[in-house]
Amino acid sequence: MSSFTESVVENAVLEYLAELGYAVEYGPDLAPDGARSERSSFEQVYLFGLLRSAALRINPGHADLVDEAIKRLERAESQDEMAENARVHRLLIEGVPVEYRDDAGAVRTIHVKLIDFDEPENNNWLAVNQFTVVGEKNRRPDVVVFVNGIPLGLMELKNPADENATLRGAWNQLQTYRTDIPALFTPNVVSVISDGTSAAMSSFSAGFEHFAP
Repeated sequence: MSSFTESVVENAVLEYLAELGYAVEYGPDLAPDGARSERSSFEQVYLFGLLRSAALRINPGHADLVDEAIKRLERAESQDEMAENARVHRLLIEGVPVEYRDDAGAVRTIHVKLIDFDEPENNNWLAVNQFTVVGEKNRRPDVVVFVNGIPLGLMELKNPADENATLRGAWNQLQTYRTDIPALFTPNVVSVISDGTSAAMSSFSAGFEHFAP
């Protein structure tokens, strides 16, 4: 049991997600200086290349509107983390409203979809381990789950061979992330904690008692 490490749990999670159809990437490879860079800085939590290509696929013929929609997604309207999370949630569910002029010069509004809920296979599904984010401090969550380059899920994993590694400890680590890298939680939909033998999930804002198996 002494050879059992946290990376064993991490790899098991990635293998499971791969079986579900997710692509799997190693965080440093997507870093600004990585072999397959998808980020211009470690402060950036969205994978904009993947997001734009998916949005263009979902909204064909609207390249300019897609670019404006992505700008609106990233543009904060509040300093309150819950208000910002709710704002992004609405944009992802309802589409991003973008105004444009039609051929007659009239102002119209189109809702640019960033996730295809009608055809799930039209989306890009990606799980990334060791995804470094720099905010108030430098942090590296275990696994971040992206849909179309948007970080919707976060998994914090502990080593079951460590008697001090508990679900509560994983939850405490989430609270540290909320303080140190809050940008990662603006689009977050679900957070998962695991001690290697059991797992629980909830909203990132939930108290420990509200995380459920």
